[in-house]
Amino acid sequence: MYRSYVYIMSNKKLTTLYIGVTNDLERRVLEHKQGTDSDFTTRYKLDRLIYFEEGGRIEDAIAREKQLKRWHREWKWNLIKSMNPTLEDLSMGWYDDEPLKKRDPETSSG
Repeated sequence: MYRSYVYIMSNKKLTTLYIGVTNDLERRVLEHKQGTDSDFTTRYKLDRLIYFEEGGRIEDAIAREKQLKRWHREWKWNLIKSMNPTLEDLSMGWYDDEPLKKRDPETSSG
C-alpha cells in the first residue's frame, strides 16, 4: 500500500506556514530541521511540524496540498488547531541530536 503525507511546517514564532507533500514524512521533516531542503524553509527557519495528514496515493496528497494552499490563513490555523491545539512540534522525539545538526558542506564527506 502506498503512503503519502500532506504536512505543515512553521517556525518557533509560528509566523510563517509551509505546506508540503511527501511519501516519507520523517525524512522530509529531518531535511527541514537540518536546513538542507530549500532556501525558503531555511530562510524562515521552518523546522516545526505542526500538522500532517496521512493518505494513500501521492496524487491525492498533491491535490490536498494544492487545496490547502488556496485556503485563507484563518482556515489553515483552524485546521492545525483541530489536530494540534497546543501547537507543539509533532516531530519531537523522532530524532536524536546528531541527525539534527545542519550539514556543513566543508566538513561532509562523499
